[in-house]
Amino acid sequence: MTDDYIKHQYAPILPKKDEWPVVKLSKSRKEFIQQVVVSSMARIKSLTGNQLQPLKEELELTLYRERMRIKQNPWLVDPEDESEFWSRVKSTLLTIGADQQATEAEKKDKYYDILSAIILRYAEEIASNFKHSHYKMTRSIVTFGFSRLLNTSRVKGFKSVFSNQYSLQDKIQIIGETDQLRDLASKGTIVMVPTHFSNLDSILIGWTINTLGLPPFIYGAGLNLFNIQIFAYFMNALGAYKVDRRKKNQVYLETLKTYSREAIQFGCHSLFFPGGTRSRNGTIESKLKLGLLSTAIEAQRANYQNGDKEFGKVFIVPVTINYHFVLEAPSLIHDHLNYTGQERYYHESDEFSTSYKISKFLVKFFTKGSDISVSIGRAMDILGNHVDAEGNSRDRQGRLIDCRDYFMSNGKVTVDLQREEEYTKKLGVRIVEEFHKINRVFSSHLVAFTAFRLIKRANKKLDLFSLLRLPEEDIYLSYETFKEATAEVLDCIKKLREEGKLHMAPHLEMPLEEIIQHGLENVGMYHAKRPLIRNEQGYVVTEDISLLYYYHNRLNGYELEKII
Repeated sequence: MTDDYIKHQYAPILPKKDEWPVVKLSKSRKEFIQQVVVSSMARIKSLTGNQLQPLKEELELTLYRERMRIKQNPWLVDPEDESEFWSRVKSTLLTIGADQQATEAEKKDKYYDILSAIILRYAEEIASNFKHSHYKMTRSIVTFGFSRLLNTSRVKGFKSVFSNQYSLQDKIQIIGETDQLRDLASKGTIVMVPTHFSNLDSILIGWTINTLGLPPFIYGAGLNLFNIQIFAYFMNALGAYKVDRRKKNQVYLETLKTYSREAIQFGCHSLFFPGGTRSRNGTIESKLKLGLLSTAIEAQRANYQNGDKEFGKVFIVPVTINYHFVLEAPSLIHDHLNYTGQERYYHESDEFSTSYKISKFLVKFFTKGSDISVSIGRAMDILGNHVDAEGNSRDRQGRLIDCRDYFMSNGKVTVDLQREEEYTKKLGVRIVEEFHKINRVFSSHLVAFTAFRLIKRANKKLDLFSLLRLPEEDIYLSYETFKEATAEVLDCIKKLREEGKLHMAPHLEMPLEEIIQHGLENVGMYHAKRPLIRNEQGYVVTEDISLLYYYHNRLNGYELEKII
């Protein structure tokens, strides 16, 4: 597949750059932030019942948590005046509390002034800094850089760096409902919700969006990634808004949600990882963070209330990202096992803590020649119903549904937060279902799953943590036993594909011996300790059983464990 073919197939059919909602938003950034502040204030007033004492307690709790964050977990990206700002908040709160002459109404007004200042600070931190000129250049850099790294791995010699022999589409396959996605992007507002395994995901999805001829999306990126100079540049240029997972207070969370909701209402196509963070145990997300997801439902209801015609319909598009290996897998599974086995909190791993490390990773990633696929699922409405080519919602029997009815009460669209909370839960369940259906099984997933299940079967009396403590040198599998079990699992995977419950990579149609060889070559292919290899004696062995467990987990959720 050539670059010219891709450009022709996915030629942009959407509004010109000056008409992109994300461009309009960037031009009115200051006004948009003020709107976020106003809406966040209204939401927090509602949550505190507009009462003095709950408001005071919320501010005090916010202050306490922020001062603890500054003391216990500071980041380089934090503003220089962090301590100074929160010291002023503390001083003002003490002054208001000690004022015996002020009436309750006067104190409430002063507390609201503090709340407004905090929300404004949060909103300015969260807001993206999209600039079209930077976006265009960054898009070119990412495409050029990915392509050159790929070609360097394929062709020896200096000239290969500047050759155009291979396209990224040789390595990164975009499959699924691409045409529907492009069509619906001109009929409403897209909210893309991908799985999340690696810090590479954001750049990969950004490249995918560009390749499909879509306008830029805004997306939530972890504030910690802005510590990394190269990431900060790319993410700012590509329209990322910042999410600080250290901030757990209600004021910040409501500001973040308001920003997302207002942006969707504004018509900005949005992307966020509903799992909240990278999958630490290697499984496809089964429980989603519903905070940002709820903003899509709130935006849909608000659009109906406002009679928005241009971007009235909100479409949810699930996406799964499939790798043979994840650079961060050793530290991610270590974090997961520490958390679940010892019940202690884990900190963010630092494998991407510098520009040098991420650059080194990209070089490694693209010089190994292993495939990646991005699977685009069928678009859904905010209740999880699939939509047709025109964006109309359809139930499981194919009958037409009017989403407006979900928000109607007494003949009009109304706000009912409890009702919308239930809708969010339902949407989360549907996204997880779709993740599994559009997941693309690779040979590496197959061999890792089969090997770990065989090891577990041979040690039935051991619980998971005892199993993972077994010395690797004592673990080995007969190749014939492994081959036979792999064939059984593969047969089941093929049946699941026929039932529409998952996808399969084309290489799984090869003869069994070749599939196994392909899987062993690719699974965890450049980890210092390989999760699975065939040794000189012909046995299938592991050099790191925890890593094997991580890669095995990719096929959780299909009940394949019943086979072995």
